[in-house]
Amino acid sequence: MKEDGAVRRELQQTGKYMMKYGLAWGNSGNISARIAEDRYVITASGTFMAELDDHDLIECDLEGNTFGVEGRKASKETPMHRAVYEERPEINAVLHASPFYSTLVAASSIEIPSNWFIESMYYLERVERVPYSHPGSEALGEGVRGKAKSANILLLDNHGVLVYDTSIREARMALHTLEMACKMLIVSQSAGIEMKGLPNEVEQDFIVGAAYKPRRSWSM
Repeated sequence: MKEDGAVRRELQQTGKYMMKYGLAWGNSGNISARIAEDRYVITASGTFMAELDDHDLIECDLEGNTFGVEGRKASKETPMHRAVYEERPEINAVLHASPFYSTLVAASSIEIPSNWFIESMYYLERVERVPYSHPGSEALGEGVRGKAKSANILLLDNHGVLVYDTSIREARMALHTLEMACKMLIVSQSAGIEMKGLPNEVEQDFIVGAAYKPRRSWSM
């Protein structure tokens, strides 16, 4: 696990990355990373992703306590982040955002294919949906908790997406891959292009045996 300062710098860079590539807009979204077994830092309420500094990252523990920055409140979405860290000890980063195409899919009943290209086979191996609950509510946190072990990408109905992984970099790549796949999905449907996905046996052979990246250890 990286030291606190390095984690904060990487989160700041991730905020800029998300804004640059259309993965966040305005002051929507919140991101976090684990700094100890029972602690993580998360963006403060109302922050602008492209201009994060140390005062915009609030330290929290898994009991719901916050530390350090007077006058700043941690994002109201901490119940979601905390649920993931509690349920998945190997997870070190959680990104919540509302990218255009991914959010469009999250507000629909469309299913995202994972068998279109290499990155989608890896990063989109397991995607789950969480029924709508109000942002920041304990109900939403519990909805996320119920699906946290069965996927690394959650579509939050009529809200946005939650992506988490073993590192900030991997979570960022998963979020970008998700948005690209959703864009391809919507554009191909609008243009009447019939996409040709790989057979399930080919996809599974890639995931299990291609040594692209270490496969995740699913607990459900």
